[in-house]
Amino acid sequence: MVKIKKSQAFPKPPADKIVIINFQTSFPLSQNSVKKVIQFLLEKSGLYCEEITLHFVGKKRIAKLHAQFFQDPSVTDCITFPLSEPHFMGEIFICPHVAKDYAEKHQTNFLEEIALYVVHGFLHLLGFNDQTPEEKKQMRKEEKKWMQALAKNGIGIKTKKND
Repeated sequence: MVKIKKSQAFPKPPADKIVIINFQTSFPLSQNSVKKVIQFLLEKSGLYCEEITLHFVGKKRIAKLHAQFFQDPSVTDCITFPLSEPHFMGEIFICPHVAKDYAEKHQTNFLEEIALYVVHGFLHLLGFNDQTPEEKKQMRKEEKKWMQALAKNGIGIKTKKND
């Protein structure tokens, strides 16, 4: 896990340091709600944010990235690319179609699934991994902690019409 010095803490990152790019059109997600989730995670982590970019992409794009960078052509939910340290930069690619499929199959909330993918990607930027059983266990524990904190504070992903 990346250790961030306390002197680098930045209580509220400027909104322009969080970039949201929506390449898919099937799910009109509220950029403001996504930014609020990231801002909350940064603020509560006490991290300085140079820049975080979230890309919402379709199945073809996420599968292409997965094949290109992880030699696995399957569709996946979230791919994260940490870009630098110590200024905390990175990109998170999320496939809302995977979230929708998962939510329908497991009878869960689609927008909460998207929030979980944002949290998951953020944790990868912090240095958490999920390749081994022990890493997965720690990742799930952290995801649960952050999802509960978001819910407790009434912060979540919304659609544009509910923004």
